[in-house]
Amino acid sequence: MPAEESIAPPRDTVLFDVPAVRGWSLALHGGAGGRIQELAAEERERFEAGLTRAYRAGEAVLDQDGTALDAVCATVEQLEDDPLFNAGRGAALTTDGEVELDAAVMDGRTGLAGAIAASRHARNPVHLARAVMERSAHLLLVHPTRALVESWGLTTAEQDYFVTEARQAQLARILADRLVAPRHGTVGAVARDRTGSIAAATSTGGMANQEDGRVGDSPIIGAGTYALDGFAAISCTGEGEAFIRGVVSYDIVARMRYGGSVLPDAVAATIQQELTQEHASGGLVAVGADGRVVVAHNSPTMFAAFDDGSGLVLRT
Repeated sequence: MPAEESIAPPRDTVLFDVPAVRGWSLALHGGAGGRIQELAAEERERFEAGLTRAYRAGEAVLDQDGTALDAVCATVEQLEDDPLFNAGRGAALTTDGEVELDAAVMDGRTGLAGAIAASRHARNPVHLARAVMERSAHLLLVHPTRALVESWGLTTAEQDYFVTEARQAQLARILADRLVAPRHGTVGAVARDRTGSIAAATSTGGMANQEDGRVGDSPIIGAGTYALDGFAAISCTGEGEAFIRGVVSYDIVARMRYGGSVLPDAVAATIQQELTQEHASGGLVAVGADGRVVVAHNSPTMFAAFDDGSGLVLRT
């Protein structure tokens, strides 16, 4: 079976380790693996503009002494609204040509989390995940109803809002040519606010041509999303099944909490052991309790944005 063009074996880990440069920290990713073929003609500037808008949204929250949780939700909302990324509008399509969205948030200060899977009605899944955390007795809801979304005062959308021509073309090509569907594509953010609290948020449309009902790592706390004050907040992207098997985001925190590792060493060791050695690829953004930011991936590319002290760094 021929491979889809964005599939590639894992490579040596690319890792950026950025000490805290101000009173707060923020990093985001727009998915590992790069552009899909149908978006290859898009100018790099459009992707950079989308990453910049998302970063500035979170930055505005943190500059006004907002919480890390508010910042990551504002950041991810922008990426969900941008059809270039695999979350919200423009998300990958299931084998039936529809959109099922997963998202999670975790507040490192309280240790609380909320997540949704196979969401079809909420315009911004990240806000629905937060509502699950703050307004329900549960942590994870699957296929939340339109009535529930509306009862929480959140904006809903029809399927035709989420489905784009580029994603329809991608699915048609995968089905016609029997290609291996790309297993990358997720958005997420991590932040540390001025009080020292941290948070993470992740949102995705999953993988193109996935079976209806498939759930990846993004809404699984400890796999694709995790945050705990005093240690780190992590948001992941890549081959979801591998991140679930390796409990990747929690494994990083466990290396710090029980093994005494510093954040960049914990990230590098986890990627090597749980992804590269398992022939899986992906990446993540992380922020430590001290504000240090780590951006890492063993996939060929990963969209990301962070400040290295000299200005905004955009990885496309």
